[in-house]
Amino acid sequence: MPSHLIAPSVLASDFANLQRDIEMINASEADWFHIDVMDGVFVPNISFGQPVVKAIAKHAKKPLDVHLMIVEPEKYIEQFRDCGADTITVHLEACPHIHRTVQQIKATGAKAGIAINPGTNVSGLEDLLEMTDMVCIMSVNPGFGGQKFIYQTIPKIKKLKAMIDQINAKTIIEIDGGVGLQNAEVMLQAGAKVLVAGSSVFKSEDPIKTISQLKAIGSDN
Repeated sequence: MPSHLIAPSVLASDFANLQRDIEMINASEADWFHIDVMDGVFVPNISFGQPVVKAIAKHAKKPLDVHLMIVEPEKYIEQFRDCGADTITVHLEACPHIHRTVQQIKATGAKAGIAINPGTNVSGLEDLLEMTDMVCIMSVNPGFGGQKFIYQTIPKIKKLKAMIDQINAKTIIEIDGGVGLQNAEVMLQAGAKVLVAGSSVFKSEDPIKTISQLKAIGSDN
């Protein structure tokens, strides 16, 4: 059985047919809904806010993986949890008091994730791994869907996996950006556990089949 998780990114869905796409993910082998919240300040784009997260939660039959690409995320943690977020991920670069912010997320009962941008070294996570449920390595510069995968991400995954194993932490690694059938296997082999797939799922001719193919990678090993 595949041990990795697939989290289709709702950012790449058809916003005019959002409920249809939510039902598609519900019917697929996907494990989570990945929802990018962007504020136009931390990243050069604006996406969903709390009302949309709440609306997705109403119809979703799988956990919501909410990625806050925003400044001062600590102001909104409880609100996003109340909207239905199961995992809340904040950016290391946006949180001067990241330890406290992770504690704040955990206090709501949600799982806590820390995301890092392509230019951020994984070594800055060393003192946080034991308290963090997930690290999201951005494999494109955050802000827009459909970008090309940055291959320097692969050695970063390996380095982070070694750090996690060294302290025997339960932290899992999520990869977000440019993920598709052409590169998913190399990420999983490097140590990734969760693959966020946006354009590769929603722009494919058969999204349910693509999710199934992503889920099946490595299951023969």
